Amino acid sequence: MKIKFYLLLLTYLGYFYHSSAIESPNIVVLLVDDLGYMDIGANNPNCFYDTPNIDKLAKSGMRFTNGYAANPVCSPTRYSLMTGKYPTRAKATNFFSGKRSGQFNPAPLHDRMELSEITLAELLKKVGYGTFFAGKWHLGPSIEWWPKAQGFDVNMGGWAKGGPYTGRKYFSPFQNPELHPDSEPGEHLPNRLAEETANYIYRNKGKPFLAYLSFYSVHTPLMGRIDLVEKYRAESAMIHGEEFAHLNGHLGKTKKVRILQKHPVYAAMVEAMDEAVGKVLDALDEAGVTENTMVFLTSDNGGLSTSEGSPTSNLPLRGGKGWVQEGGIREPWIIRYPGVTQPGSVSSEMICSIDLLPTIASCVGSKFKHQVDGVDLTPALKGKKLNRDALYWHYPHYSNQGGIPGGAIRMGDYKLFENYENGKVSLFHLKEDIGESKDLSLREPQRVKVMRKKLHTWYKEVDAKFLQPKGESTNPWRP
Repeated sequence: MKIKFYLLLLTYLGYFYHSSAIESPNIVVLLVDDLGYMDIGANNPNCFYDTPNIDKLAKSGMRFTNGYAANPVCSPTRYSLMTGKYPTRAKATNFFSGKRSGQFNPAPLHDRMELSEITLAELLKKVGYGTFFAGKWHLGPSIEWWPKAQGFDVNMGGWAKGGPYTGRKYFSPFQNPELHPDSEPGEHLPNRLAEETANYIYRNKGKPFLAYLSFYSVHTPLMGRIDLVEKYRAESAMIHGEEFAHLNGHLGKTKKVRILQKHPVYAAMVEAMDEAVGKVLDALDEAGVTENTMVFLTSDNGGLSTSEGSPTSNLPLRGGKGWVQEGGIREPWIIRYPGVTQPGSVSSEMICSIDLLPTIASCVGSKFKHQVDGVDLTPALKGKKLNRDALYWHYPHYSNQGGIPGGAIRMGDYKLFENYENGKVSLFHLKEDIGESKDLSLREPQRVKVMRKKLHTWYKEVDAKFLQPKGESTNPWRP
């Protein structure tokens, strides 16, 4: 009899836990620039970098093992997070101002998020939320397209630049026109952004708010705090093995790719970012709003492994930033929704940056009538399946990381990659081959036919643009 009673009690408590979603929850979004899936301890037990605060967040929320960015570089993914749409719809398919050519010219690129877009901040303002932005924006060339023009009440540091390239870069004076007043000499940028976010939380704890902290870290330039660099330099000296291999990129050229995590400066950058994450999470606790706040943590593209110092390894994932392979698009994704997500839970559902806006809108009761591509993740947050048949990627550009211009579709455990230079396709079973090393396209022609047809239908739906001729004698492949 006692056993039945306890079973009934546990069932009731489980029902109550998943039925007590918060009304008008605060929203905190932590977007880390260039952070790879394997760059946090929660995803990688052998990670070289210490990320105790992110790992703690994972233990208190839900971690996703099949979470993605909508694009392998920054601006397009940032567009998708703000709008819930695939960036291909807006021709925002590369980082803004990125126009490198290769064998062919890149597809036409639109280099701003138009004011006509309905952003996450604008949706939340309509239902009474305060809106705060800190850090990297990179969604428009001038102030007319920066955060305050797109629904944010406060902007601390968001402007045209894709990295901290002014002043002393990661150390003050920053000389960022949207980060004022400037800090005392020597302050570290991730700490400054975290303090601004924490202070906003303290000031606005009595009303619902969106605090969107978009780190410049861990983007280049590679610069770290001296104390952390020295810590990791000593640890790096104890790690031995091959650091680099080669990977076939566009035009058939090989690209050096890091296969061993041991870069002390990058490690210092990751840990400093993690400390800043901890400062924001502590502010929620100290303000007494943790149990009334949804927290999202993700990245805008995969870890930088094939250029600009090649500071991290994404193994066993193939490629990295600028590649449509898993290393360039699979991201850390952690969501904590008190009363809904089970602490320490793990989901294998496919999710993407396009899902942020519709999920938050659903949870705060914000209605919208326009079309978005993302889905409400609430079922997954409750441990259920999502009604999703496919995710898509479209990158018709030559990245400075050497990636192949191409598109991809993932359906279930299968992923099809299409090379835009020659039209060749590759098929992989990700559950058995996460490193995309075994091409199954010749073995499974019917599956290739079905997935390719679905991908091409999507191209038409979103009006996808492709590589352009370069001179009279070079005509790129067309779907």
